[in-house]
Amino acid sequence: MTKFRPCIDLHSGQVKQIVGGTLTTASADLKTNYVSTLPAGEFAKLYKDNGLEGAHVIMLGPGNEEAAREALAAWPGGLQVGGGITDQNAKQWIEWGAERVIITSFLFPSGKFSQECLDSVLAALDGDKEKLVIDLSCRRRDDTWFVAMNKWQTITDMEVNEGSIKSLEPYCSEFLIHAADNEGLQKGIDEKLVKKLAQWCSIPVTYAGGGRNLQDLDHVKNLSNGRVDLTIGSALDVFGGSGVKFAECVIWNRQQSI
Repeated sequence: MTKFRPCIDLHSGQVKQIVGGTLTTASADLKTNYVSTLPAGEFAKLYKDNGLEGAHVIMLGPGNEEAAREALAAWPGGLQVGGGITDQNAKQWIEWGAERVIITSFLFPSGKFSQECLDSVLAALDGDKEKLVIDLSCRRRDDTWFVAMNKWQTITDMEVNEGSIKSLEPYCSEFLIHAADNEGLQKGIDEKLVKKLAQWCSIPVTYAGGGRNLQDLDHVKNLSNGRVDLTIGSALDVFGGSGVKFAECVIWNRQQSI
């Protein structure tokens, strides 16, 4: 069944909530919804104490490794880690306590999908696809979606569709999909994408982008027949939002398993 999955987004070593499409190389472009005074480890402990498995820690650019490791130390084996993951460091992050590693940009050298890179990172994990999550975060192009990398600024050659999903499923345990055009805006989810992901994916998939209230959890559950999980970020009270209380999401999750 659909469940709420929390996140820890790290930027310049701090826990932040950012408008996804503004993560360019120019700091003046960056639009930030929230900067936490609490360290990453506090959020990891909060998620652990409430049994919120499958949370993702995303390192948005450099300077976040220490904060990510602090989060892992607070919940060893309980968090997924992404952002700058390659075949050279994937196993190291598992050894540091990540439950799974999340990869995007490494799979798309020069913006083109590389099967060789996917094989390489899986080999680095000793062939254990249960340790690998593929992030197909995307931007909309009319009625299609294309994978976006480099902080969602570079559009790759991979369309997110049934064919690409089916070709990648044998190599990973889950998908993570940020709808970058919706990320951080609290203007609602991409309903069509959620519906399509439910049709296309036969392994767990988490959607992020635009979640604004508790009703969106029910909405994703209904749209996907319980097959897609939802991450809510900027709307949460623990991230300075007013749309939904963290405690309500915890209760909602518990109700799904009754």
